[in-house]
Amino acid sequence: MMHPVLHAQINPDKIAYQMAGSGAAITYRELDQASNKGAQLFRSLGLKPQDHMAFLVENSLRFIEICWAAQRSGLFYTAISTYLTDAEIAYIVRDCGAKVFVLSATAGHDGAALAELCGPDVKIYVTGETKLLLPSWDHALAQQPATPIADEISGYDMLYSSGTTGRPKGVKPQFKNEPLGTINPLLVLLCAKMCGMSAETTYLSPAPLYHAAPLRFNIMSGALGGTSTIMESFDPEEFLALIERHRVTVTQVVPTMFVRLLKLPEDVRRRYDLSSLKSVVHAAAPCPVDVKAAMIDWWGPILLEYYGGTEGNGITIVNSQEWLAHPGTVGRTLVGEIKILDESGAPLPAREIGGVYFSGGPAFAYHNDPQKTAGAYTPEGWSTLGDVGYLDEEAYLYLTDRRAYMIISGGVNIYPQEAENILITHPAVFDVAVFGVPHEEMGEEVKAVVQLVPGAAADESTKEDLIAFCRTKLSPLKCPRSIDFESELPRTPTGKLMKRLLRDRYWQGAKKDRIASAAAESGITRAAG
Repeated sequence: MMHPVLHAQINPDKIAYQMAGSGAAITYRELDQASNKGAQLFRSLGLKPQDHMAFLVENSLRFIEICWAAQRSGLFYTAISTYLTDAEIAYIVRDCGAKVFVLSATAGHDGAALAELCGPDVKIYVTGETKLLLPSWDHALAQQPATPIADEISGYDMLYSSGTTGRPKGVKPQFKNEPLGTINPLLVLLCAKMCGMSAETTYLSPAPLYHAAPLRFNIMSGALGGTSTIMESFDPEEFLALIERHRVTVTQVVPTMFVRLLKLPEDVRRRYDLSSLKSVVHAAAPCPVDVKAAMIDWWGPILLEYYGGTEGNGITIVNSQEWLAHPGTVGRTLVGEIKILDESGAPLPAREIGGVYFSGGPAFAYHNDPQKTAGAYTPEGWSTLGDVGYLDEEAYLYLTDRRAYMIISGGVNIYPQEAENILITHPAVFDVAVFGVPHEEMGEEVKAVVQLVPGAAADESTKEDLIAFCRTKLSPLKCPRSIDFESELPRTPTGKLMKRLLRDRYWQGAKKDRIASAAAESGITRAAG
């Protein structure tokens, strides 16, 4: 068995989780007691195994306590992003079928408005000091015994996609009536076998916990008996300081964090002792080649990259040594067989770009959305996350972009990630988004929206310099024809770029389907290259 209840028995005073900023910590004994109280409260509210609960709580010990309480109650638990609007929150609460919803008092939401949007069938509680006229989760919790419930059984997270290309989609795992302490074998394989996590691990978590990878890595840390330090929010220099202070051995990041770290002044980057690090895991988005090469040069060959999604239908993985031999790859398959398919569903040979599918991996379904589920599968039962890429001759996978972001200009397919990966390495660029905008003749043309580093001039000279810089490394066809500047680009706290929010401004009022169709008629659609 792997579970905090075991570590509470053999190592009760060991810190299970601690907050980086406040220093608040919880031992395994305290975590066992707190999660028992939460499980008792769920049962007192009428929740039984296979029921749903949802919560919107910032990175905190309370977040972790709720996860483990739901996990040992056999519940499906849905962590909700703290940046969503009331309407978006209520949609997820209703869609997942939550009977209980726990809201952080510091989240800044109108409790009465949320209660009305969620409907009368959802019991809403607030955690933390508040003036909201809602029942207190903390007070209700304090009234419960710290003893285990009689019918303990493993629960599961049911998470929603970030909604970067549309409304969030929930992925509901199959309920298997597994005994307490049963952990997803894929998570064990990735965290314990590949990343080396164990009871001796000191894990640093810099991302929002509601996201799949941070939540699951932290759950795995507690299951294995390690110690996890959780950042309230990511700050690049503080991240380095925490590695030194806590002698961190494993951390999990996203590529945008690498970019922020590399843009620190050289003396700051070299100030901290990072020698304790044994494994740095990254995922969520493809990492620009130059960025990853710079990180390996700085931290050594300890980077481990994987590609997969909340759906869990397949995983690829690559270590630093393999990546250096195959720059840009996200690895070879660990779970499932990779298929690269053209638009008709026919398999493509090595180096040909197409849709990325997995066969033989776990099946998944989007909750309450059979149409989206069906759209993710081929007639053969192969499934996709919506990404585009290719395999090399050794079966290493390379991602080129999301299918939804592909630009069709004059009948040619252009993948904007290529230009983004180049522009982000320019010293004046802090963040960048590349996408297609309407063009009367070509259908679409390539546009870049750039957030500059402090002190860089947002003028025509900088625009010309950035376009010229891109053209030194990429075909002019794939480079932006124009550049606009923004003070900040819209990213989720997990680092995912909300590109549609930018793109929609340029497409407002345009008939995209008509223009794209006209562009396709101007020539045979083919991969740019």
